[in-house]
Amino acid sequence: MIEVAGGVHVVRHEELDLTTGLVVGDDACLVIDTPGDHVQGAALARQIRQITAKPWHVVYTHAHFDHCYGTGPFQPCEVWAHENFRFDVEEKTAWARRYREQGKPEIGAAIEESELVAPTRTFAGRAEIELGGRKVVLRHFGPAHSFCDTVIEVPDTRTVFAGDLVEHPEFIEESFGDGDVTRWPGALDRLLALDPEVVVPGHGSPVDKDFVARAREILSAGWTSAR
Repeated sequence: MIEVAGGVHVVRHEELDLTTGLVVGDDACLVIDTPGDHVQGAALARQIRQITAKPWHVVYTHAHFDHCYGTGPFQPCEVWAHENFRFDVEEKTAWARRYREQGKPEIGAAIEESELVAPTRTFAGRAEIELGGRKVVLRHFGPAHSFCDTVIEVPDTRTVFAGDLVEHPEFIEESFGDGDVTRWPGALDRLLALDPEVVVPGHGSPVDKDFVARAREILSAGWTSAR
């Protein structure tokens, strides 16, 4: 767990180099994404409780399994997501099978056992969560990596959690599954317009806006070439 600003933490996970987040206010805290199964989710919950005992909300950056299957251990709580958020039950089966084929049956079993916790609060373009003395802003910049990408801004620290709109050190093949790559560069333009000092990717270590600008150019050039 890395504190990138006062009360804003980044959690690095060994599995898939996943990156989740924690934002702490005076009255509550916000957990940004949960890992890919209930075992990893419980470990994250224990780690967070070493930092704060305040009640938590959870927000999903998008619906892919590694960002939302570990929410069961956080219940009961409010769970936020974009209104397009939907679970894909076939994805759950496919990833459980893939892990077994990779020789990791314990993770496959944990995925199958994990409760899929649906959002209790949804938004369209923008929403705010008050944590007590601190406001967190949720934004949707259109379909890109997925059709429900949510960017989480902590304005008082100029920190942005980008989900898989940004990955470090580079995008992986699974990044381009079910979104709209033609609109991805525009989504990054809107993220950059927030003028962040720290951008937390969905996978990998925190980066700066220059890294995001380079990623935007790579995506734009790739789409232009494909077109």
